Amino acid sequence: MDWYTAALLLIGGLLFLMFLGFPVAIAFLVVNAAGVMIFMGGVPGLEQLVANATSSVTSFALVPVPLFLIMGELLFHSGLAFRVFNALDKLLGGIPGRLAYLTVGGGTIFATLSGSSMANTAMLGTTLMPDMIKRGYKPYIIMGPILATGGLAMIIPPSSLAVLLGSLARLDVGALLIAGLLPGLILAVFYVVIIAVAIKIDPDAAPAYAAERHSFAEIAFAMLRDVLPMGLVVFAVVGMILLGWASPTESAACGALAVTILAAFNRCLTWEVLSKSLMGTLRVSAMMLFIILGSTTFSQILAFSGASRGMVGFATGFELGPYAMLLAMLIVLIVLGMFMDQLSIMMLTLPIFMPIVLHYAFDPIWFGVVMLLALELSLTTPPFGLLLFVMLGVAPKGTTMRQVVLATLPFVGATLVLILLLVLAPPIATWLPGLMR
Repeated sequence: MDWYTAALLLIGGLLFLMFLGFPVAIAFLVVNAAGVMIFMGGVPGLEQLVANATSSVTSFALVPVPLFLIMGELLFHSGLAFRVFNALDKLLGGIPGRLAYLTVGGGTIFATLSGSSMANTAMLGTTLMPDMIKRGYKPYIIMGPILATGGLAMIIPPSSLAVLLGSLARLDVGALLIAGLLPGLILAVFYVVIIAVAIKIDPDAAPAYAAERHSFAEIAFAMLRDVLPMGLVVFAVVGMILLGWASPTESAACGALAVTILAAFNRCLTWEVLSKSLMGTLRVSAMMLFIILGSTTFSQILAFSGASRGMVGFATGFELGPYAMLLAMLIVLIVLGMFMDQLSIMMLTLPIFMPIVLHYAFDPIWFGVVMLLALELSLTTPPFGLLLFVMLGVAPKGTTMRQVVLATLPFVGATLVLILLLVLAPPIATWLPGLMR
């Protein structure tokens, strides 16, 4: 069978089932079963499928995923994350647009403590949105920063998606996690600039009001009690990897332990908190692993059928320049992001993209960061950007999808600018991993 016929059957069948509304994991499994019967000899192929599927979800490299998730769940359900916001709120005082800046500052800190963009967005929406509405903030200055900052958890370590990308693309997971730190912080600075410019142009977007005044001693006490201890968690995850003291798996375990100790020390580690945190982690981890189970085997069938080799040969046969090919890959990621979730996009594109990356001699870690940024961008692209629906779920009744999408546009532009900066100056992503080595 020609490679393009095989590619059409496998990729076309997968997209068709997703279009019909099949869950992603089920769509992968159905196409895998059909692919095995056609390309791998029927029943013996099915036995190989089961063996491959088992090995794909028992990889030690995937252990950080549930550990990062439980960190975020414990921070959220124990109330430790809310204490950070309260302390930062006292620090910012009565500056114009205080709550919008608090969204970026607090959301960035929470992104370094949690690997979940959904949890970050939901927490920012439920915590800060009611007060912003009460203070008369305009919808775009409320929803834009929340959506944008929520997505930072995908880039800033600990990022569950970065762990999955590194594992599936056979990259150094620790280097990929650290590589996202500097671009993520730069993106947060861009968000602050966007808010400042928006308030300068339209002061009514964030009306000034008399905020409660706090003494220096109160502010210092709140920062020491509620923010400084979070440095222990950041060091356990980011610092230990950067210093080479721990692998990503070991640092994830240390991070989860650090959050547990902080929750116990603050007397907010109850059985209810533990139960909710474990159930939340179990649900998301099971969903991710089930999709990995199907998609890893899909990649193997794609390679076995000759479709992967044919598509790579076809793509490189146009003799495009490296950056033209990079642009083409980014366009594919953004378009797929309009219709699919990030994990599925990764599974579908990595078997094709990674050989192209190696062919053009791109730095794989650098490309991993660029890909994460493109996936973060797809969280807020209509019609099916995941965070758009999270925002609609926490926004006041009557909020329309159009309002949500328009609020994200300046922040989407900031992400595109950062991708351009990474292309022009790759050390933004490769400098910290270089220090590790």
